[in-house]
This record gives sequence, C-alpha cells and structure tokens, in this order.
Amino acid sequence: MPIRPHARPSLTAFEFFAGGGLAGLGLQAGGFRSTFANDFDAAKARAFRANHSGTPMVEGDVWGLSAADLPGRPDLCWASSPCQDLSLAGARKGLEGVRSGAFWGFWRLIQALDAEGRGPRAIVIENVAGLLSSNQGRDFAAVCTAMAEAGFRVGALEIDAALWLPQSRPRLFIVGLRGAEGQERTAPALPFHSDRLVAAHAALPPAVRDAWAWWSLDAPPRRNADLAALLEPDADWLDADASARLLDLAAPLHRARIEAATTPGAAFLRIRTEHGVKHQRLEARFDGLAGCLRTPAGGSSRQFVVAPGPDGPRLRRLTAREAARLMGCSEDYVLPKSQSAGLKLMGDAVAVPVVRALAERLLAPALTGARAAA
Repeated sequence: MPIRPHARPSLTAFEFFAGGGLAGLGLQAGGFRSTFANDFDAAKARAFRANHSGTPMVEGDVWGLSAADLPGRPDLCWASSPCQDLSLAGARKGLEGVRSGAFWGFWRLIQALDAEGRGPRAIVIENVAGLLSSNQGRDFAAVCTAMAEAGFRVGALEIDAALWLPQSRPRLFIVGLRGAEGQERTAPALPFHSDRLVAAHAALPPAVRDAWAWWSLDAPPRRNADLAALLEPDADWLDADASARLLDLAAPLHRARIEAATTPGAAFLRIRTEHGVKHQRLEARFDGLAGCLRTPAGGSSRQFVVAPGPDGPRLRRLTAREAARLMGCSEDYVLPKSQSAGLKLMGDAVAVPVVRALAERLLAPALTGARAAA
C-alpha cells in the first residue's frame, strides 16, 4: 500500500543528506512536516524538489551551511549521512573518511542551533550497520558520545526493511531525545536490538551507557508482499546470449537453484575468492526478497531479475521503478529519466515504511507527550 502524508503534520523536521526525499515521505506519513532539506548532490537535489516542492532544498556541502541558513527551531533533525566509508562494501575508513566525515559538519550545525536556543528535541542518525564496528567501534562510540554530551538520551535500533518490504536492507538508526520521553524497554529485545548492537553498546564509555535507552518499537504485522508482486509485467528481458553469459558466471549451487526455480527471483553479481583466486559470480535468491539495493557504482552491481522462461531461465536488469517500489515509494514518485540515475537514487536512500514506523510509533508520541495506540 502506498505511503501517504499524515493528514495534519504538526511537528517540524530538518532533513540533512536528504537525497531524493524518501525519509521525508516517511516523516510526513508519521506526523512531521519538513521545513528544510540539504544535499550536496545536484541530481538528488533535483529529485527532492520534484517530489517535495513545498520544502526548501539548499544544495551544497553541509560544511558550507551555518545556523543562519536554517529556519526556526525544528522538533527533529534527521541525518542520513553518507555511508560509503562505513559500509562493509567500502574502504572502512569510518568517520575519518571524506564522505562519512560529513557527520561532523552536521553536528557542527546542531551545536550552533543549541547555542542560539534553537536545538531540536530529537535527532535520528541513519547509516549502515557497519557503523557499529568501523574503527573497532570507535565511530559508533563517537556519535553516541556527542549526542549524550549534548543532553540527549540516546539509543539505537537495527531495522531491516524486509519487515515491511520485499528487500533485505538492514540499517542502523541512532535516536536521541531530550526534553521528551520515548517508550523504552528495560533490556534489549529482538528484532530491533541485534547481537552486534548489544555488543557495541557494551563497549561504549560508561557515561554514554548511563544515557542509553533501549527504545521500544513494535514489530509490524507479517509482510504479505513478495518480490514478484512488485515486478513490471512487460519489462524487456536480455537476449539469449546475454542471459547465457550471465548464467555461466553462476557457481554450481546457484546454477542448480536457478534451473529449478518456478517463480521469479533476484540475482546479483559478486566477487568471490575461490582457492585464492577472485571470480565474478552470479548469485540468486528465491525467498521472495531482493538483495539490498546499492548504487550501480557501489560495492555490488545492480540487481537482475531471474525467472523461468519457455526455453529455460531468463534474466533482465531490475528497473528504477521496481527499485522505488522496493523502497516503499508510491507510483507517483517522480524518478530521474535515466535508469542508472534512478537506481543510484534508490540505492542511496532509506526505506519509507521504516521511517514512518519510527516517526509514528516512537518520535511523534515522545515529542507530543502521547503514546502510540496499541
């Protein structure tokens, strides 16, 4: 079901590293109104404006912004800071990397707002789960320490979009609240407090653990949509020769899995080391899920759809519209004209229903002094 805006959003939000505005879609559905957005990528800024015409978008490096560029006092600041240096597919330079270090440009603005008495009562930092372990956990500790020292009660949730959408997409959400009481658990609990999050928490400095909250978020009802339900019925399949070349890259186990499939599945190219030699391999899954969407130039190539055909397995590339559906966008979301640009936009984004759940079930109730309905 498409995500629609909340009827009367009363809370305000700033979106940093906003991309194409998918976080904003989820926030709107959960009771927030975005009053400012920023991204340094021109293509993403165009996509944001195409889908959020009423929200001011300032294009440029976050380090070039000052408090004077930010209007009023937001209830929430959302930051989906670049993840390339933190992802398991990246170089793992952590927050010292040029791109992921942009977090500190964002944090400088939070400090400036605080100095003017305009600081937010809620902050969400969204990133890949690799933040928990990058630089031996020091990056995660640095982010949580900064938030705790600024007076936030801080906690984190590791959330997989697969609970809502047919895409395996685990992400980390660090949530800070001050002057507002969010629903908490007395101890970590699945599915949102993973073993690696619990381990990362245990390694935090004592002062941060004292400010820690195991935020409570109810799991959604069982997902009833699978990958096949989101696929275009009339997309163009690769010709027989192109399909054969791809199938030749599949290891025996995956080739057998593809040959035996009776429903469509997802396939992707990976580099695997076998007997000390790196090989490009086609790998497939038929569990109703797509693999985690990534940018076409990222650590994993764009995905393929693989399905049984009249003359054997056939393959095609996943389309940008299918990727948008896998991120929870409605059909009226305006995509770039280029397929590669659309895939890049979606591969860098945050899943809309996940943001809605956080906004609707944790953030909005805390900030309004209410409690989410059971």
